[in-house]
Amino acid sequence: MILQAIAAGVGVAVIVMSANPFIVRAQDATPEAAQSAPKPAAELASPPDPAAELAAKRDQTRAELETLSKTISLSTDKVGALQQSIADLEKSTESIRQALIDSAARRKTLEKQILESEKKLADLGVKEDGIRRSLHERRGLLAEVLAALQRMGRNPPPALLVTPDDALGSVRSAILLGAVVPGIRKETDKLAADLASLAALQTASAAEKASLTATMTDGIEEERRMDLLLAENDKLSRSNAAELEAERKRSEELAGKATSLEGLVASMESEIASVRDAAAAARLAEENRKLLTDEQRAQAKALADSGVPDKNRIAPAYPFGELKAKLEVPVTGDILRQFGDADGTGHEAMGMTVATNPETVVTAPADGLVVFAGAFRSYGQMIILDAGDGYHLVLSGMDTINTRQGKFVFSGEPLAVMGAKRVASATALALETNRPTLYIEFRKDGKPVDSRPWWTAKDTGKARNDS
Repeated sequence: MILQAIAAGVGVAVIVMSANPFIVRAQDATPEAAQSAPKPAAELASPPDPAAELAAKRDQTRAELETLSKTISLSTDKVGALQQSIADLEKSTESIRQALIDSAARRKTLEKQILESEKKLADLGVKEDGIRRSLHERRGLLAEVLAALQRMGRNPPPALLVTPDDALGSVRSAILLGAVVPGIRKETDKLAADLASLAALQTASAAEKASLTATMTDGIEEERRMDLLLAENDKLSRSNAAELEAERKRSEELAGKATSLEGLVASMESEIASVRDAAAAARLAEENRKLLTDEQRAQAKALADSGVPDKNRIAPAYPFGELKAKLEVPVTGDILRQFGDADGTGHEAMGMTVATNPETVVTAPADGLVVFAGAFRSYGQMIILDAGDGYHLVLSGMDTINTRQGKFVFSGEPLAVMGAKRVASATALALETNRPTLYIEFRKDGKPVDSRPWWTAKDTGKARNDS
């Protein structure tokens, strides 16, 4: 194939292979004839869409990781060590909650590493597929190159003999070889480079998979630690179990009657005793904070900024309005939609939507009182936090909620866990993804506001579709 094309290009002859591959029979050929030959199907096919290819590879990689995660388990010794570490903790609300916050931070870090490894593996996979596809599309050409190299090694060109016919054949062979050999060398070098790149990519993929397996094992260990801590935290609050169950049923009844988020918040803060009392105490603490001197307020802010504020407080460490560019997104994932984007139903999105991996932990973005925790209409499982200053933070789309209404939670404290797949809800129906999605909405005095000014620089990304 390559020999015929080159011969036609130089306008001398077409090589016809026989028992001796470099015996030549003369045959007229012109560049026009070569150009009129039909192109291979591979050249006519449209090139693949890189974005779609990467998205498909990420879906494939994600499915492989989910399968891998089901095969990882902790050893008996590791489980025993975890249980012992929890048993050695001081059994106080403050120590348990601090341990939960620390565990959630470690778990989010591991989830971020897993997500980054997933992206790396998908990228490496796309590159591997590209090289394999190139080799496949050039298989005919490569076969000719390899065959020519093999023939040249076994059957060198004929020597110049005494008869005119042999001399003419030798000259033609020399002319053709002068044109063919550089092309063969170029294709050989390209083939060697492709094979070397493929081997390097496979080595990098193997190393990334090994690192990812270790990270996933650490993640499973941290998940188990959090489960144990949540169980201990639950034991500390079981004294009012009957009262809490009665309030839960009452909140479900009120949620069924409420027609809007504003109505739900109002009914919770007036009808549910634990929420009402906690909200009143938080408001009182907020009023007392306003009476502090500038020096006392600065000291309180410095304590909060140090990362070790009083874990027994019942109100936010400082005003929510001062937290801009300081909050972390509650989950690790990819931002699919931002406030103001088209929501797929002909309206603008009132909040932010983040796609996560299965069973990702959801943490409190800021200190706040849990006004509501449960299912609400088309939102699905939802948590509403009163962050003070007239702000409410709405989180929905979770699978399991690990907090209760009337409880004051701290920034970074685990609140819920995402499910294995996307939960059908009003905010997620228009999304082209099966991944779990968390919807986040900030409300000021009952009206939705853009949450982007509050997130740290590392968490503010351009919304993008991720199918």
